[in-house]
Amino acid sequence: MNQGAPNRVVAAQLNIPRGTVGWWRSEDRKVRGEAYEQPTDCPQCTGREFDDVAYAYLLGLYLGDGHIISKRSQHHLSIFCNATQIGLISMAEEAMRKVMPLPTVTRRHKPGCVEVKSYTKHWCCMFPQHGPGKKHERKIALESWQQAIVDAHPWEFVRGLVHSDGCRITNWTIRLVGGERKRYGYPRYFFTNVSSDIRDLYTDTLDKLGVEWTHCTRHGNPYNISVARKASVALMDAHVGPKY
Repeated sequence: MNQGAPNRVVAAQLNIPRGTVGWWRSEDRKVRGEAYEQPTDCPQCTGREFDDVAYAYLLGLYLGDGHIISKRSQHHLSIFCNATQIGLISMAEEAMRKVMPLPTVTRRHKPGCVEVKSYTKHWCCMFPQHGPGKKHERKIALESWQQAIVDAHPWEFVRGLVHSDGCRITNWTIRLVGGERKRYGYPRYFFTNVSSDIRDLYTDTLDKLGVEWTHCTRHGNPYNISVARKASVALMDAHVGPKY
């Protein structure tokens, strides 16, 4: 029982309530005069290897629709997903578990969305961009170790950003062909984020991948990044694809 296994694992193996295991451990610590420390598999604190591919994707999700709560008695990473996009919900949960398997991961259903949550204070170690206030109100820059992961897995990072704050849509236009009006559809990708730092991380990565993009200013706000050229859309389709 003192080998570091979570209470839920020990309880399942012994077929007893989780609270009983917690009480046993609490009494054992009192006898040995030890203070309680939450077990962790945080890569930054333990130095263990972790899934870089999953992290690159999760980093994109976090910078888009994620946030971290870090209070005295409440610590968790949350990723908000459209309730209809069950594939995205599963991928967000899977990425959390691959980066840090030990913390509990749950889904909280809200009107129109699902909040995927992983409970540990150590997400602050994995996402040093966490801080007070909104992301667009503070500087967002990657640490050198994060940039190395993005450089190694740029498509996963782009996919995470698009899956959080982006979309794939089909635009329509009317053209005259042989005197006849015909309707044509063409796909494009949009990424929208108020933070100029996060937009720069997205476009800098697209540049390295050879994806052409443009600013799409609406109502005077340059918050939208558009990928519309056929070859670039084909690259995005091959590596990102629509959310589902």
